[in-house]
Amino acid sequence: MPQQLAYVIITPYSLHKSRTGGILTRLITRTGCELVSARMFAPSAELVKKYAEETISANDPQDRRIQELIYDYILRNLLPDPKTGRRRRIMMLLFQGEDAVRKTRSVVGNVSADRRVGETIRDTYGDLIIDEHDELRYFEPAVLASPTPDEAEMKLKLWAEYSDMDGGVVENVIAYQPSEKPERTLVLIKPENFRFPTGRPGNMVDFFSRTGLFIVGVKVHRMSVAQALQFYGPVRETLRTKLKDVVAARAAAAIEKELGLKVGREQQQELGTILGPSFGDHQFENIVKFMSGRSPSECPPDEQNKPGTEKCIALVYEGVGAVGKIRDVLGPTDPSKAPPGSIRREFGQTIMVNAAHASDSADNARREMGIINVGENDFRQVVEKFYGKLS
Repeated sequence: MPQQLAYVIITPYSLHKSRTGGILTRLITRTGCELVSARMFAPSAELVKKYAEETISANDPQDRRIQELIYDYILRNLLPDPKTGRRRRIMMLLFQGEDAVRKTRSVVGNVSADRRVGETIRDTYGDLIIDEHDELRYFEPAVLASPTPDEAEMKLKLWAEYSDMDGGVVENVIAYQPSEKPERTLVLIKPENFRFPTGRPGNMVDFFSRTGLFIVGVKVHRMSVAQALQFYGPVRETLRTKLKDVVAARAAAAIEKELGLKVGREQQQELGTILGPSFGDHQFENIVKFMSGRSPSECPPDEQNKPGTEKCIALVYEGVGAVGKIRDVLGPTDPSKAPPGSIRREFGQTIMVNAAHASDSADNARREMGIINVGENDFRQVVEKFYGKLS
């Protein structure tokens, strides 16, 4: 069966209620499709109206009344706020695989007043309440998705057309009090969480939602060797000095075991001085390889800017005290020292394989976001690669 692209839009309400992680978990683990792109949008009125116009379709398995409810919902909830003019956040997830549209739609589910609770995303997170007079009381679809490959193509091309203007790291989508000073921070959900389909990425997003912060940027990213060198460059010198005692103790133990020689304290310190920088450089190479798929020493200079083979999800969180709040939920670098309930305690394994990265200061957040370039429009790149250049 040929490959297909399928999209899922997480609605403003689902984002506001921090249901993003649960939705992501179900889509990754139950569709069997690959998450190939993710992008935040703050859609303009023009984009929303064009999207709504394509909602009612004879090919949709849902009845006409439900389609009309979705049409009205899009115009009411995705358009900019009529009182403030502030645009609303949505998250677009893009999946690729065989029969991707049907598989994704089956996990999303249809809207029904007689739903079976928990079976689909809409069963769990959506609502359709009809009163005794058959009048609508409340409607929330939780997510939006196309019913057929043809409609997926048409709508993806529409969103791709507006993806530069209306998407990226979105601005001015959250209201703050005059006394509040929001900041932004970067989170990377690391490559070990994508070795096979697992709920770990979505579960981590759920953990981060405890901070009360807002996701304003998202990207499926494959870090190049050059980006990894720049991103982790500040820790290189630290590794060269910090690991002296570690390598000295290991070297002394190895000498005593293999040669039967007793290594004194001064000799052990000398071993650390000699071997520490090389050991630190080796560990740095391992970090770069872990994040990008290749170590610098085995990557020719003309290939260092190519996207790596390892996938991660980059998220930009915004809010008051964002850096500290995210770091508190993440926990310390060493998972064995992380407190219960932290991400690294729950999902980390070692100092390197520790589930996720988060910026440790507002300055570093700006530096790291610049390297990862979360606002880069890879969404349009994926759509155009699959369907051809937009007209």
